[in-house]
Amino acid sequence: MLWPMLALTLAFCGIAVLGVLAVRVFVEVRRLSGQLASSSQQIIRAAEDLERAAGPLAASADSLRRR
Repeated sequence: MLWPMLALTLAFCGIAVLGVLAVRVFVEVRRLSGQLASSSQQIIRAAEDLERAAGPLAASADSLRRR
């Protein structure tokens, strides 16, 4: 009777450890996805700024080319 109880206890502890690790992985994935979304927004803003800054430069380059 001792060995089946010991095996059951060890199995429960193993499943509990796997559950804790799964929760930790889930939390880290959520944190990483938040950082990824933030970085994506920053890249989009930088691309828009670059596009706005390139407009006048392209117009002046076009006027120089036409001379």
